[in-house]
Amino acid sequence: MLRNYFKIAYRNLVKNKVYSFINIFGLAIGIATCLVITLIVKDELSYDRFNEKADRIVRIIFKANINGGKINESFVMPPTAQALKNDYPEVQQATRLRNFGTPRVVIGEKLFNDDPMAYVDANFFDVFTIPFLKGNPKTALIQPNCVVLSKAVAQKYFGNENPLGKVIYFRKGADAPAFKVTGLFDKIPSNSHFHFDLLGSMASDTEAKSTSWLTSNYFTYLLLTEGTDYKKLEAKLPATVEKYMGPQIIQAMGMSLSQFRTKGNELGLHLQKLTDIHFYSEGTNELEASGDIKYVYIFGAIALFMLLIACINFMNLSTAGASKRSKEVGVRKVLGSAKLELVRQFLMESLLLTSFALLLAMILVPLVLPIFNNLSGKNLSLDFAANPLTFVGLFIFGLAVGILAGSYPAFFLSSFKPIAVLKGRFVGSKKSIGLRSGLVVFQFCVSIFLIVGTTVVYQQLSYIQNKKLGYDKDQLLVLQNSWALGKNETVFRDELLKDSRVANITASPYRPAGPSNSNNSLAYPDNNEAQIMRTLQYGIDEQYIPTLGMQIIAGRNFNKDFASDSAGIIINEAAAKAFGWGNNAVGHNITRHNSFKKVYKVIGVVKDFHFKSLHESISPLLMVYENNWGLIVRVKTRDVSGLLTSMKSRWKSLGVDEPLEYAFMDELFAKTYVAEQKTGTILSLFSGLTLFISCLGLLGLATFKAEQ
Repeated sequence: MLRNYFKIAYRNLVKNKVYSFINIFGLAIGIATCLVITLIVKDELSYDRFNEKADRIVRIIFKANINGGKINESFVMPPTAQALKNDYPEVQQATRLRNFGTPRVVIGEKLFNDDPMAYVDANFFDVFTIPFLKGNPKTALIQPNCVVLSKAVAQKYFGNENPLGKVIYFRKGADAPAFKVTGLFDKIPSNSHFHFDLLGSMASDTEAKSTSWLTSNYFTYLLLTEGTDYKKLEAKLPATVEKYMGPQIIQAMGMSLSQFRTKGNELGLHLQKLTDIHFYSEGTNELEASGDIKYVYIFGAIALFMLLIACINFMNLSTAGASKRSKEVGVRKVLGSAKLELVRQFLMESLLLTSFALLLAMILVPLVLPIFNNLSGKNLSLDFAANPLTFVGLFIFGLAVGILAGSYPAFFLSSFKPIAVLKGRFVGSKKSIGLRSGLVVFQFCVSIFLIVGTTVVYQQLSYIQNKKLGYDKDQLLVLQNSWALGKNETVFRDELLKDSRVANITASPYRPAGPSNSNNSLAYPDNNEAQIMRTLQYGIDEQYIPTLGMQIIAGRNFNKDFASDSAGIIINEAAAKAFGWGNNAVGHNITRHNSFKKVYKVIGVVKDFHFKSLHESISPLLMVYENNWGLIVRVKTRDVSGLLTSMKSRWKSLGVDEPLEYAFMDELFAKTYVAEQKTGTILSLFSGLTLFISCLGLLGLATFKAEQ
């Protein structure tokens, strides 16, 4: 009987080539898309779960609300890790990580400057599961000036030589610190919330020994003992803040922590599960861009809709072609076939078509994954060898799709009355025609919904690109390593200013887009310590505001001829509002309180400009007059390539060993929103495929009607 089912199914498949092709191809695209999206969702949900002790690792974060200004930082103070390890037996290990950026690595005459590095504590590999290839992970980072390298970077630096014992330098010169290579690790998995190729010993970082509880720079992780409820440990942390931070607050602000809180302020340490960091982090200073759980839901819904639309096509075409098989059903029933046997026959045909579609989908997925990985920046793969259960999952998946797609046609076809169809009086019922029409309408409703959603995403991207930022990002050239010029930086700047293609130049490492120096500051207005708040601080020169095209709305800019400007300060509108001055900020005093107190006089107010992501509101900003490195050039020519050639020639003439590194401000700005751009592209792709499958089904129905 089973053999007969397959034989009839195969004959019908060959006989109706067009409908079979549309059914198989449409279903294959739907299944392939569903598989790709499943890989995306699986990858997103797997972040940091490769760590063997992931369920016991938490990160310490700092939250505060000072005079209405909310602070949410993903890093904490240097002594926090050791204090919690000492005070709470629930803490089995405490380890820290400090981002060191991409240092200039010098090996002989070779220079490398694009490999990310972090300082980590010696017990880092006891907490995180990172495959170690050479050296001892327990001792590799105990001593100062030691570093472990990823396999890829070691190959780049030393070729096939054994890297252990080799020495690397982080700049040229007799005083350049030498770091000894003491270990080699494979790589940090792609589904981690941080990625570094060089991990240096924390003992090399002098600030790591600081006892200050008022400055933050260290990402701190705790490995808890088994069975520990991290929420119960978190409830004990206010006592830690009172014990360690309280005395330093009294010393810094002249008030106790309780007095600080009675004024409506709040601060404290909190715990965050390692596996929650990727989706649920609210910090403004993450090591890498976080994910968004909403996109997981969106892509999951798209996968479901794509599969549903493909199944609807199958049902529509199967029921629409029922008249061709009505006499077959009549003859079978007259000869004694029961309805259940007919249902089995048609379900078998459905499963056969689904099997072909599944095989085609499994061929399509490996072909399109490289293209998709290039679009998304991921490294997805359908690896059957690594996970044999994938075969079982696909079998169950194919079985479920076959039953879902074939159940209605099977019951519909098996319900024909034999006498009526043998007399040739079969006419598709109004009910079945209405159902098919309803399913087609549903298909296109879903397609339109996805197209509208994609349009909204692209409008958002367009808004980001065309939003007035408060500064002019176009025609700004950022010289990223001008510090390498040393004392000749001023000479280089003066020579560039003589070039008619250069409009202006400012020296500052503080940039509103891309990599930038970051300097937080505690400040309060007019000697009123009760209004103390945390703000961001920029160090700029007198050319910064005009070079970046910002607008002074009150007071004046810095002037190098005014010696008093060393104690002057320019603030943004958000700071003026936060301090309660509104439009009358000029002339007021601001006390900046970090390691020492200094009083500044407000000489100007700059119009608010976006110096963080557009996802964040503009926060208070202080701008002080300082001599800095880091050049930003305002260009006034279309011959940018010619200007760059001239700049490189001048750079080389000053005897700098490093090549000139530069970037355009608008490009740095665009990189901030790469995730949104990738999401928009992927949504467009999936929306287009959904519409294509819907049109494919409509084509099949139209062809069938024309044939009738």
